[in-house]
Amino acid sequence: MLAWSFVLVLVGLLAYFSTRMTRRADESSLGDTGLAIVEFGRAFPNEAIRSLHATEDGKAVFVRLHDNKAGFMRNMRNHFACHLITPGRVRVRGSNDGYSLTIDFLDASYHNGDYSFASAAEAAEVSLWLLGNYVAPVDRQVPDGLPGI
Repeated sequence: MLAWSFVLVLVGLLAYFSTRMTRRADESSLGDTGLAIVEFGRAFPNEAIRSLHATEDGKAVFVRLHDNKAGFMRNMRNHFACHLITPGRVRVRGSNDGYSLTIDFLDASYHNGDYSFASAAEAAEVSLWLLGNYVAPVDRQVPDGLPGI
């Protein structure tokens, strides 16, 4: 009887800890922009963040950096993977719905995949960051006397 009680207590403890770990894994997404800024800043302290967009599920964040560089963060369960994206080392394809991008990282193929965003505008902006073609509205303003773009 004592042995069965011990086994029952062990099974109960195992169930308790496994549900706690599952809940913690679900809570540790990058949907919180503050956490994303802190983690990316820790990985790359000399890079200034201008803007960021999280994926719809909160598992990845795309970062626009100063000097129009781009970065990427992904939740890898126990840690966050942070990468600077080298220009010309990423391929981006849009989807039919306009909210998703299929991204191939040539230097980090384990991050390849489909990434969905909350809006088509966010997906388009991230694709421009990754391709190095992003021009902010402020940068498009033309001084008086010069022809427009």
